[in-house]
Amino acid sequence: MKSAPSPHFRPLALRVMQERYLRRDPDGRVVETPDELFRRVARGVAAAEAAYGGAAAVARQTEAFYEALSSLKFLPNTPTLMNADLPRGQLAACFVIPVADDMRSIMEAVRDMSLIHQTGGGTGFTFTHLRPRGDQVRSTGRVASGPMGFMRIFDTTTDVVKQGGRRRGANMGILNADHPDILEFITAKTEPGVLSNFNLSVGVTDAFMALVESGGDYPLINPRTGLEVRRLPAGEVFDAVCRAALTTGDPGLLFLDALERDNPTPDLGRLEATNPCGEQPLLAYESCNLGSINLARLAEGGRLDWEELARLTHLAVAFLDDVIDQSHYPLPQITAITRGNRKVGLGVMGLADLFIRLGIPYDAPEALDLAEEIMARIQAEAVAASEELARRRGPFPNFHRSRYHRAGRPPRRHATVTTIAPTGTISLIAGTSSGIEPLFALAYRRRALEGEEFDEIHPLFLERMQELGAPEQEWLPCLREAGRIRPCAHYPDEVRRLFPTAFEVGVEHQVRMQAAFQRHVENAVSKTINLPPEATAADVAQAFRLAHRLGLKGITVYRYGSRPEQVLSLPTERLTLSHEFTEECRQCSV
Repeated sequence: MKSAPSPHFRPLALRVMQERYLRRDPDGRVVETPDELFRRVARGVAAAEAAYGGAAAVARQTEAFYEALSSLKFLPNTPTLMNADLPRGQLAACFVIPVADDMRSIMEAVRDMSLIHQTGGGTGFTFTHLRPRGDQVRSTGRVASGPMGFMRIFDTTTDVVKQGGRRRGANMGILNADHPDILEFITAKTEPGVLSNFNLSVGVTDAFMALVESGGDYPLINPRTGLEVRRLPAGEVFDAVCRAALTTGDPGLLFLDALERDNPTPDLGRLEATNPCGEQPLLAYESCNLGSINLARLAEGGRLDWEELARLTHLAVAFLDDVIDQSHYPLPQITAITRGNRKVGLGVMGLADLFIRLGIPYDAPEALDLAEEIMARIQAEAVAASEELARRRGPFPNFHRSRYHRAGRPPRRHATVTTIAPTGTISLIAGTSSGIEPLFALAYRRRALEGEEFDEIHPLFLERMQELGAPEQEWLPCLREAGRIRPCAHYPDEVRRLFPTAFEVGVEHQVRMQAAFQRHVENAVSKTINLPPEATAADVAQAFRLAHRLGLKGITVYRYGSRPEQVLSLPTERLTLSHEFTEECRQCSV
C-alpha cells in the first residue's frame, strides 16, 4: 500500500489518539503511529470485501479506505478506530437495550450495557415500561422503586466500567411524558451528581405538544396495568422540562411520532429509544455504525468540491457496509437484528469551518440554504450507493418487511443510510469543527484527558489575522476578555461577521440549521442548541416549540455555565496562544 502524505496533528489531538486509539503492548507502551492506525482500520474493514470480490477487491478497497482516512476527509466512529483489525473487534457506536418490567430484564440490561461499554459503544434505554414508584410488586408484597431507582443502578455501574479500559461509558435515558413518575424524572439532574453518566430525554407525542398549545391536560398511565392514575396539565409539564433544561441541560425532548413516521421497519417494532446523543433511533438490541465526511477538507478555491463529496459518500457507504460484516457484537440478539437491518449513519463534520473557508457566516440565511443542499446531495448519493450495493451483495435481509418494499422502492442494502453525529473526538483528530455546530468561541479553554486543561484559539481565525497583518497585541486582549471577535468594534465588519460564535447565533437560526439537515437525514440529527448564561426558560420553550413545528426528531439545549464542570469554557486572562481547537458534545461516544 502506498503512503499518503502525513496529516499535521496538533499536540492535543496526538495526546487523545495516544490515550484512546493507538495500540499498546502488554506493558501499556504505545506501539502504533497515527498512520499505522489508519492502515490498520483500512485493512481490517476492507477484509470484508473478500466475500464479494476476492483478494483484488480487498486490495483495492484497502487502498481507497486508507486514502480517505489518512487525508482526514472521512473518519468512522470511535469503536471502529479503536477496534478494527483486532481480535473480536466490536466496531459499532450505538446500541439500544430493552428494559422490561421485571427484575431479570432490568439486571440483564445492566449486564448488556456493561459489555457494550467495555467495547467503546454507547447505550440508550427507555424506562417507560417500568411500573412507577410505590406500585405493587406482587412477588414480594412490597412496593416498586420506580424507573429512577433502577436508573441509579445503571449509572453506578457505568461509573466503574470503562470503555475498552480507556473512558467511561455514556447512556441515554428516556421516559415518556405519560409515565406517572415523569415529574421526578424531569427534575432528576437538578441534584448534583445524580445520573451523571446519563443524558435524559422526555418522550412526547404530537398530541402532547398540541395540548401544550391548547392548555389541555392528559392522563398518566401505569404501564403495569394500562390504567390512568391521574391527569396533569400538558403546559405545566412542558414548562417543568424547560426550567430543568435551562438549569442543568437535561432533559431534552424526543418527538416520538416523528421517529415512528421514519421507522423503516415498523413491522419489527417501534422506535422508542436512541443512543446517548440522540442522533440514532434504534429498535431493541439494534446497533448502528456511524461515519462523518469532513466538509472543511472539501473547500477548494472558494467553492465546495461537489464531485469529491459524491465520491466520498459512495466510498463511505461501502466502508460502513463492510464494518457491519467485520464487527463482532457482544450479544447474539444484537448480531441478528443489526445484520438483518444493516443500518448505517453517514453524516458530516466541519460545517462551521467550511462556511468560514467559503466566506459565509454561520448565521447568514445562505448558510441554511447551503447546508440543506449539502445534505440533500449526501442523502441522494448515499441511497444510490446503497441500492448499487444491494444489486451486487443483496438487500438487507428484512427489506421485504420494510416500508421501502411496500412503497415499491428499489432494493437497498441498508435500512437507513444517514445520521448527523456530534463527532466530538473524531473532529478533534480531523482538526475541524464538530458536527454541524457553530464555533463555541474563537478562544477558549478545553478540559480533556481526565481533567487537564488546554487553551485553544481557532486556527482559521489566526490565519485571517495573519493575512491582515494584525499583530497579536492588537487583538489578543479583546479575545482574552470575550472569547470572540464581534464585540471588538475596531475590526473590519467582514472579519467580525465571518466568525460568529455559539452565543451570537440566535436560537431560531440554530434550530433551523438542525432542521435543514433533518429534512434530508433518515435517522436523526445531534445538535445542541447553545444558550448564553442570561438565557431564560422562555428561550428554551421557543427552541422546543420550533423544533417540533419544523419536524425535528429530538432537541437538546445547553445554557453556558449550567453545569459545574463542562468540556469548553470561555478564556481567562491566562489565555495563551496554543493553536488548537475543536468542539465537543456534552457527553458523546462517537
